[in-house]
Amino acid sequence: MTTPPVVLTIAGSDNSCGAGAQADLKTITALGGYAQTAITCVVAEVPGRVEAIQAMRPDLVAAQIRLSFEAFPVAALKTGMLFSTAIIRAVAASLEEVGRRPPLVVDPVMVASSGDPLLKPSAIAAYGERLFPLATLVTPNLDELRVLSGMPCRDIDEMKHAGAFLVNRHGCAFLLKGGHLRCETATDILATLDGFEMFTAPFVKNIDAHGTGCTFSAAIATHLARGYPLSDAVRLSKEYITRAIEMRLCWKSTTALEHRMPPSAG
Repeated sequence: MTTPPVVLTIAGSDNSCGAGAQADLKTITALGGYAQTAITCVVAEVPGRVEAIQAMRPDLVAAQIRLSFEAFPVAALKTGMLFSTAIIRAVAASLEEVGRRPPLVVDPVMVASSGDPLLKPSAIAAYGERLFPLATLVTPNLDELRVLSGMPCRDIDEMKHAGAFLVNRHGCAFLLKGGHLRCETATDILATLDGFEMFTAPFVKNIDAHGTGCTFSAAIATHLARGYPLSDAVRLSKEYITRAIEMRLCWKSTTALEHRMPPSAG
């Protein structure tokens, strides 16, 4: 029997289990990985509402990362909600101390789907200064791409321009997620030093999904841990997240969740 590759997610805890570390755990497991966590924050939220955030001490976050690498053959990792400059620095310092550094997918979580902020404004610069230089791939959504690049990103051409700027600036690949353009197709652009590669799927209407960014980045990390090249990892993960959305496995509306549950559930 093949041993599943270990994938570490460094992320916040979402009690609704639709996003954050809980969504990552489900995704990594579904795709054949062995999931581990380093919890950065505890978030009291349900789809559409964030009520409270309690950050972990940076040294506790660092200890979780260190112990995972000491005890397990971590094959890939991803970051989700990091919340503060201090936590970003602690994560970066922990990874810099690791003798072997597996592929790292950075999901620069800034705002919840509800619109509630999940990152202190002062922490944005720390991503570029400390974490992006360590990354294999960064996966901003459209709003995050605008913040990171300082560009409007109103269409595919403008997204490419922003992506080329970020790749040249930080030296890692960027996956520019275009679902928020609300076109007939959901187009994501993999920007690397070699150019661009497009990944498209039909845009699923009337779905305001919760946790898709977490699920997508966790899927990419898992496919990288399984040995797939970056392009293939993105392609397979795009197919996975598209199926999840089509099957209504990512929700924002609790009413939608109730409709999907069998009558005997709960």
